[in-house]
Amino acid sequence: MLRLALACFLTFAATTAQAQDRRISHCIAIADAAPGLEFIQKASWQAPLPDEFTVRLSYIDHSMFLLQTAGGLNAITDFNGFIGAVDTLPDVVTMNNAHGTHWTAFPNPDIPNILEGWRQSGEPADHNLDLGEMLVRNVTTDIRDRFEAMTRVKDGNSIFVFEVGGLCIGHLGHLHHEPNEQQYAALGRLDVVMAAVDGGLTVDTPTMIRIIKRLKSSIVLPMHWFSRRSLEVFLAGVSDEFSIDRTGETSIEVSLRTLPSRPTVVVLEPRFLDMDN
Repeated sequence: MLRLALACFLTFAATTAQAQDRRISHCIAIADAAPGLEFIQKASWQAPLPDEFTVRLSYIDHSMFLLQTAGGLNAITDFNGFIGAVDTLPDVVTMNNAHGTHWTAFPNPDIPNILEGWRQSGEPADHNLDLGEMLVRNVTTDIRDRFEAMTRVKDGNSIFVFEVGGLCIGHLGHLHHEPNEQQYAALGRLDVVMAAVDGGLTVDTPTMIRIIKRLKSSIVLPMHWFSRRSLEVFLAGVSDEFSIDRTGETSIEVSLRTLPSRPTVVVLEPRFLDMDN
């Protein structure tokens, strides 16, 4: 009887410990994309947001995006140290070091949260930053060795996921291979995804198209394109399943209510932040 009681206690303790260690993520828990209306709001990065469930995304340059919440949180992806002629201090920046244009060795020390996407002290980067209004987590992937293209550097890149306003927003970073099944599962649902479409410096165009179609995100934001040609090749490759919205804008506002009913690639124009836009 004593042994049985002890066994039950140990089982309960282990289960409790696992529950405490388990990360809470509505993006992993809910696998189906939420339905929405067929429009996306476009706006300046300085305009007030309409409600607490709306997120603004502004394309700054290269693979840098500014994510803004109604509560005033600012997050910048693949932060390389310069976002424009503004004194905005982000609350969190993410970085990947596959190339120098995706990170900086000297970020402003006043930035409260600096999340590096590569291995730390020999261990994979492991972020689960809860800012109340926003949760930022990562899923690591490998990168090609800079000196030996056939060799992989394990966990050299992070896909960062921002959970905010009920949305699941993913930034693929400098992705060098298609995620495996475990990585896809760890990502969970992505309502919005920022994807590199350079055609080969990250993954090639057919691979990125396969990834995008597998993720089934409601909105895809192309990034990391160095010519209109690579962008147009990508757009042509996904146009059978995705609507194409050439906004001519640098920012959009998104909420669960405004997600398009048909998956849509939204082409934003990169622009450094300034006080006039």
